[in-house]
Amino acid sequence: MNNQKQQKPTLSGQRFKTRKRDEKERFDPTQFQDCIIQGLTETGTDLEAVAKFLDASGAKLDHCRYAETLFDILVAGGMLAPGGSLADDMMRTDVCVFAAQEDLETMQAFAQVFNKLIRHYKYLEKGFEDEVKKLLLFLKGFSESERNKLAMLTGVLLANGTLNASILNSLYNENLVKEGVSAAFAVKLFKSWINEKDINAVAASLRKVSMDNRLMELFPANKQSVEHFTKYFTEAGLKELSEYVRNQQTIGARKELQKELQEQMSRGDPFKDIILYVKEETKKNNIHFMKAFQKIVVLFYKAEVLSEEPILKWYKDAHVAKGKSVFLEQMKKFVEWLKNAEEESESEGEEGD
Repeated sequence: MNNQKQQKPTLSGQRFKTRKRDEKERFDPTQFQDCIIQGLTETGTDLEAVAKFLDASGAKLDHCRYAETLFDILVAGGMLAPGGSLADDMMRTDVCVFAAQEDLETMQAFAQVFNKLIRHYKYLEKGFEDEVKKLLLFLKGFSESERNKLAMLTGVLLANGTLNASILNSLYNENLVKEGVSAAFAVKLFKSWINEKDINAVAASLRKVSMDNRLMELFPANKQSVEHFTKYFTEAGLKELSEYVRNQQTIGARKELQKELQEQMSRGDPFKDIILYVKEETKKNNIHFMKAFQKIVVLFYKAEVLSEEPILKWYKDAHVAKGKSVFLEQMKKFVEWLKNAEEESESEGEEGD
């Protein structure tokens, strides 16, 4: 009976101590940082081991609460103070983006670490996006090499969809733009992004977040011209990006021309003023209004500025050699419609007689 009354030994005390330690690591930012840095130090530069450690640590540590600390460490090696410098009184690690080699292959490998971590812990998506936006605002606080690594990494992450192109808004910060940091960073970023995908995929991503017409804002207001943008990025080896921006500006200019023509006609402005406006805009934009030619002619026809006869005469033999094939091809369907309408009109007239 005495043996039955005797209490069995338990491990409740030990469980309580472990739980207390876990809770401290889980909810204390310093403890969290120490645990992450210690784990990274043990993995060394083996990025597969780093990914496995981060994956496993999420079960013990509160990645969600300390997402900013976690990403600061993975990028810069420690917690960042405002402006981008490392906090002096905190632990650091060399297992991070900023301490790695400055080449695309290494940044691609680091991108996989972030991909795996965020795929497993989906709640980190927002925290990572906020982190990158912050890092871009801190660019002046980083060395040129650190900026280059971050740019390449960001380009790869944009290409594989881990990041949304809306993060580029941070690059339009006035101070970064004024000092040329934004444009230089964009060169490295777009090179790695286009390397992973192509200019069409990049353009599609930019359009989704209405960034496709804002790229010239990477430069100060007095340098926001197609000529300056094209020269800068072409010389940096990004001719496809230069051509994309030039095309975007041309499309925008054509739309503005058509809109202005419609407004001038609805106001009843003198035709000589309208024609002068078209000539000035065409001259200013060289021959880039070729694609708008047919729409302008149709506008004039509807407004009764042009009749069928001069249009048909031009189409037959009055056109100049420059751009001939492009203009004629554009006008082909409209001219056929005019001819058919004219024939029907003549036919109806004959029947009336």
